Amino acid sequence: MAITTNAIANSFKKQLIEATHNFSNPGGNKFKLAMYTSAATLGSGTTSYTTGGEVSSPAGYTAQGQALVNVGTSVSSGVAITDFSNLSFTGVTLTARGALIFNSSAANKAVAVLDFGGDKTATAGTFTIQFPAYTTSAAILRIA
Repeated sequence: MAITTNAIANSFKKQLIEATHNFSNPGGNKFKLAMYTSAATLGSGTTSYTTGGEVSSPAGYTAQGQALVNVGTSVSSGVAITDFSNLSFTGVTLTARGALIFNSSAANKAVAVLDFGGDKTATAGTFTIQFPAYTTSAAILRIA
């Protein structure tokens, strides 16, 4: 079992062409981020949210994680982008190896797997997912 390197879900790529996902802000779909331990099996073949290997915490984290705030969509120099605001889980004690972004408006379909590069821990504190800048060279989702 493992979380493979950062990956866009293969199923997501096909679903974009089928118009399954709407990143418009406001009015688009709702996206969430769930966190996982090193026991999870996540990668480009992940098709939807799963409870297998999801982190647990006595407080501050619940199954399916938290809602993401989409910062919108843009296109510049032939690159379309979307991104999310940073996300914080407060008052948690947990260890996470990675995360899954999924579309909770569309049957929890997988969007992307995030690999933290190793276990990250918070002890009775705040665990923050910091998304990259909303630019054509850094946004979390880019189509060139």
